[in-house]
Amino acid sequence: MKLHTNVTEFILLGLTEDPHRRKMVFVTFLFFYLGTILGNLLILVTIRTSRALGSPMYFFLFHLSLSDTCFSTSIAPRAIADALSRKATISFSECIIQVFMLHFFGCLEIFILVLMAADRYVAICKPLYYTTIMSPQVCTILVALAWVGSCVHSLAQISLALSLPFCGPNVIDHYFCDLQPLLKLACADTYVINLLLVSNSGAICTVSFVLLMFSYVIILRSLRNHSTEGRRKALSTCISHIIVVILFFVPCIFIYTRPNTTFPIDKMIAVFYTIGTPLLNPMIYTLRNAEVKNAMRRLWSKKLVSDDTR
Repeated sequence: MKLHTNVTEFILLGLTEDPHRRKMVFVTFLFFYLGTILGNLLILVTIRTSRALGSPMYFFLFHLSLSDTCFSTSIAPRAIADALSRKATISFSECIIQVFMLHFFGCLEIFILVLMAADRYVAICKPLYYTTIMSPQVCTILVALAWVGSCVHSLAQISLALSLPFCGPNVIDHYFCDLQPLLKLACADTYVINLLLVSNSGAICTVSFVLLMFSYVIILRSLRNHSTEGRRKALSTCISHIIVVILFFVPCIFIYTRPNTTFPIDKMIAVFYTIGTPLLNPMIYTLRNAEVKNAMRRLWSKKLVSDDTR
């Protein structure tokens, strides 16, 4: 790092420089982050302790909630602390680590959503082969590949950032470190790097979104041959997945498919997919899924019974 830059730290401007609005940002981010942690931890504990939620869909949901928790934690705590700071600074090393964590868990969420769509496709369109195709061993291997693939993707992003020199200025017009605002500070031509960024992050987001939407179109078409009750249950699950996909992918595609171009609205859109979506995911899955709600009720009932017996 010392060979590539004279900058030892960056200044994060945040969402606003107005002191009163910064307090509003602090309260909002704190509320969203606490809701994200509590909601996703509840899902993690419920799936881990409930025998009724042992299907591959809930195995993938477990890892989705885990990635949501880590994804939000990579950004929210520092953003909350910086909202009360007069001058928010982050060291060069911490900035690079944040970029790595952001892209690692963001990419992991994308891969898990793809696996969840594949699981629903097999369950609805190939029900006779479901237990064979989506066996526990296969699901474990698929999730392991998702973690490895996310790590490779994130390391590629870091290599792009470290390949450029930073010699000043050191002010990032954002509330967290990301490649596009970071590359604007590089004292070198970043055109090729931005194209590589689009071909990596942008392509992953766009291709995955198209594949997901195409798969759900096929799934929804196949529901015409199911019974009314089976159609209602499958439709409820698929709608939940589609909502999550749209809420996460559309902002990401907007941000990561524009080489070397930024808009003032980018920071607000980033708030939506970095702070808002991790909070909405557990709400969507619990409010629209009867099995998860029933498992949570049983878990809560067991806790009350154990407390009464003490």
